[in-house]
Amino acid sequence: MSLTELTIAYLINLVFWLWIVRWGGAEWLEGTFTSGFLVHIFAPRWSADGIKLFGWGAILISTILFTVAVFFPDYRAFF
Repeated sequence: MSLTELTIAYLINLVFWLWIVRWGGAEWLEGTFTSGFLVHIFAPRWSADGIKLFGWGAILISTILFTVAVFFPDYRAFF
């Protein structure tokens, strides 16, 4: 995967999780069957705050993986 593809994938992922965390996505998905597909299989049981917490964790992990993949191209397959 090239650096451009990696960056585009990261930005799409980041915008999705920011929508969940900051722009009302957690409230929209709270208690819905769709949250089980988009967030996690147990997400329909979670409150909006639980979905936001999961989103912050996903942002943190994906940012760490992106940073590692930028400097070590062999790890880009894991992103």
